[in-house]
Amino acid sequence: MNCALCHERKEKRFCPAVHGKICAQCCGEQREVTLDCPSDCRYLMQARQHEKPRPSDSLDREAMFPEIEISEQFLYEHEYLIVGLSFALFKSARAERSLDGHALTDRDLLAALDSLARSYQTLVQSNLIYEQPTANLAHQQIAREVEAMVKEFRETEQKHVGYSKLRDSEVLRALVFLLRMGLARTSGRPKSRAYIDFLSAQFPESQSAIAAPETSGSRLIIP
Repeated sequence: MNCALCHERKEKRFCPAVHGKICAQCCGEQREVTLDCPSDCRYLMQARQHEKPRPSDSLDREAMFPEIEISEQFLYEHEYLIVGLSFALFKSARAERSLDGHALTDRDLLAALDSLARSYQTLVQSNLIYEQPTANLAHQQIAREVEAMVKEFRETEQKHVGYSKLRDSEVLRALVFLLRMGLARTSGRPKSRAYIDFLSAQFPESQSAIAAPETSGSRLIIP
């Protein structure tokens, strides 16, 4: 039998994206390009084991907000915030899949993160609340989850410390950190979900919540 995609080479492996058998060459060339590969495909997982994070010099410098400085001290002091925002992104990806069966891609997530970061950058620089216009429902869902997490974070600070000390500039830097990490972790292919799968691996499917620093150990999110 011939490959279900090229119809020329012999089939070698079952492809869950096409529900049929394809050749190894089509699998390698079309993986996450034309094929909407499920995250549990064993050939996809095998390929990812050999993929390394993309070097920073291969990425679009302007897309990484180079003017924003993020120190190791910032990451240490704002671990709770970064984990909380990571969980919001994970929730967005999971909710989008469950609502209409559409699987969110890294491109969707990174585009939404870029838009959110630019909105916070405008807020920090001019004190004006400006939301990047978008008709993309997935981007809107991601923005809602992120804003809800920021609001919940501030409410948690208010409850346990007596006031909220989280600044918009700190939210901006946390978003830019997650954006840079995503740009490095995604394969760059149109249908890649490598970054989303990385975030999903950080949180089990069980209930998660924000915890007070004194009860959460080294993490804000308690799986």
